[in-house]
Amino acid sequence: MEALKEHTIPFTGLKDGQHQFQFELGQAFFDATGEEEFNGGDMHVDVTLDKTPTMLVTHIQVDGTVTTTCDHCNAALDLRVKGEQRQIFQLHGEDQFDDDELVALDAKAHSINLSHYIYECLRLALPARRVHAPGECDPEVDAVLGKLSVEHEPVPDPRWDALKQLKTKGAKP
Repeated sequence: MEALKEHTIPFTGLKDGQHQFQFELGQAFFDATGEEEFNGGDMHVDVTLDKTPTMLVTHIQVDGTVTTTCDHCNAALDLRVKGEQRQIFQLHGEDQFDDDELVALDAKAHSINLSHYIYECLRLALPARRVHAPGECDPEVDAVLGKLSVEHEPVPDPRWDALKQLKTKGAKP
């Protein structure tokens, strides 16, 4: 994900404490992700930045709609997405952490760009399977898939019969 300048927060002039930031994600953001499955969307992002002398703790919340494709019929799907993520930035730190949540910033850093972290939050909030509600898929695709689906009856496994016999023998009348 390429960094977008509108998601850069200069922190050097901020006093210690909590600060609120808001971003609106539109087509430019989804184009910058480089993801083929993102066809656009309209997302609202709330960021709470808690600044201390040694670190920045960001709480990122995304809420809105992403346009993607349905896994079943491959038609456009507007998907409601809501998620949150915390990211910690250590000021003047060394990058020797075994934690994805903790990022060390260079001693000369005066701002952070949240584009990648907003993308991560959005990506993690997406469900693994993205499909239309029942009855909303493309009817032509549903008809073709219905013709291609094969229904078969399960073949009984003889091992289960042997286990059932053991169960009935052990049962007391």
